Amino acid sequence: MKAARMHEYGQPLVLEDIPVPDIKPDEILVQVKACGMCRSDVQLIDGYFRKYADIPTPITLGHEITGVIHQIGDIVPAAAGFKEGQHVVVAPGWGDGICRHCQIGNTHICPNVRWPGFGPVGGFAEFLPVPARYLIKVDERLPFETLAPLTDAGLTPYRGLKKLRDAGALGPDRLVGVFGVGGLGSYAVQYARILGAGARVVALARNPEKLAIAKEYGADYVINIKGKSSADIAAELNAATGRKDLDAAIDCAGAPEMIQLAMSLLSISGHYVDVGLVGDRIDIPLFPRVSREQTLHGSFWGNNTDLTEVMALAAENKIRHTVKTFAFDELNDYINRLRVGEIVGRAVMKFDL
Repeated sequence: MKAARMHEYGQPLVLEDIPVPDIKPDEILVQVKACGMCRSDVQLIDGYFRKYADIPTPITLGHEITGVIHQIGDIVPAAAGFKEGQHVVVAPGWGDGICRHCQIGNTHICPNVRWPGFGPVGGFAEFLPVPARYLIKVDERLPFETLAPLTDAGLTPYRGLKKLRDAGALGPDRLVGVFGVGGLGSYAVQYARILGAGARVVALARNPEKLAIAKEYGADYVINIKGKSSADIAAELNAATGRKDLDAAIDCAGAPEMIQLAMSLLSISGHYVDVGLVGDRIDIPLFPRVSREQTLHGSFWGNNTDLTEVMALAAENKIRHTVKTFAFDELNDYINRLRVGEIVGRAVMKFDL
């Protein structure tokens, strides 16, 4: 089968032919139809994660995965309802099944977690063995190129918005800011409308094209922050909404300057959730966080329940997409485009292009 593998950090992926993997009795072999490209693919190649987990090479990249069932392991229970040819998405975060996080369904934060796309198997390959419990059947009317990004770009901000909702940060007369309107942020704007219970949505970004998408996808207000100070942006926010601060913020960039901006605009008892990983450090004043009783939430990817809910929204046509498809042999070109910020929305590799 074709596979795109990283043999050396900092080097282009090698597009090569490798054997189709065998499956264990509790696994299902998925024929990959589409796989989204994520900034973390670039970060993996560039060594961002090495200080946290130095993954042995070769690594098959790609973690936003959808496809069809090709083969079913011998002990996968018939009651699970899997059949060859069914359309599925791959849930990330394959836990050990026994830790306290797995026991409550949060397999993605298992201390012994495995991630497709961050090891021997990934979605930039024609076939992928997946433990049966991490496959979710999906509506076959939905295009593969829109399903793939929902497993990360569409899943990650959904969990983050749920955390804001469950913390009581959303509701009528509240303002929620979406910082960064890239692959994740365009979905975050939509979820802020769906989960916000009447909260008004403000999108903040530097790219006019991305801000136009945010407005189209339901943002009540958009603010171009390029070249502006925090005070300038607060004044613009006040002119648009009658408020200088935000009750809630979801940061889909995670760049140091974006974190500082979001925190500077956060209200008393405000809630900030970060789902972006552009930067690697947080440098913010401490006293306002304490004296204003603000809350910072970490939110990482999502679990099976979160992804099932996202798929239900997709099946009801409640999610819109900005997607650019490309062929397998264009992978390295699109990695470079993503690295320099040329891609609007999500780039998705399809094997049948």
